[in-house]
Amino acid sequence: MADIEENISGQEALPDGEIIASAAGFSAPVPVTEELLVPAEAKRILEAALFASPMPLSVTSLRQLFEQDIGADCVRRLLDELRTDWETAGRGVELAQTASGWRFQTRPELQPYLDRLKNEKPPRYSRAVMETLAIIAYRQPVTRGDIEDIRGVAVSPNVLKTLESRGWIDVVGHRDTPGRPALFATTKRFLDDMGLRSITELPALPEIERMMELVDTTHIEAHTPAPAE
Repeated sequence: MADIEENISGQEALPDGEIIASAAGFSAPVPVTEELLVPAEAKRILEAALFASPMPLSVTSLRQLFEQDIGADCVRRLLDELRTDWETAGRGVELAQTASGWRFQTRPELQPYLDRLKNEKPPRYSRAVMETLAIIAYRQPVTRGDIEDIRGVAVSPNVLKTLESRGWIDVVGHRDTPGRPALFATTKRFLDDMGLRSITELPALPEIERMMELVDTTHIEAHTPAPAE
């Protein structure tokens, strides 16, 4: 805490000014004075920005909240403290770090209760979709031919389209072989939706399947481009 106080409160006096919370999507300026730049208030600002944002926010974006830069390390320490605060309080919401940045999210164990408020059940994915996603996630980048060799059966175009429409896989290049087949890999959105920071945190296939069932599909669809007419 001492390091944070030194970074925030130990700076020279700041003139009264305004801070535009563009990273959080605020439409109006938020007045900031020197008295606000203390650790507790800095955490409140970060907390408000994360609540207001529909997408994860990176440390770089969160640094823009402060008129005088407090540094990336300081922001990370404040985020760690904020995460601990919410964990200690035992609330139904947690602060999580994903591949794209930081966000507030409901705790996974409470998702079955939240599903009761939905009119539609989350989609169930076929075994072919699950196996294809697992192969891409663990062997990426891979071609359609690679997937077929591993599974031992042909891969339906609809399987890849399902994963692409969810924003979970994308073409990241082409293999330098005859026909230049497309190379598929998972996306940041896939990691965000699974609550992971990197592919090194990928669990076993059964766990991925369970996590997919808990994914808030409304959140996914809100950020999935509409199909071309």
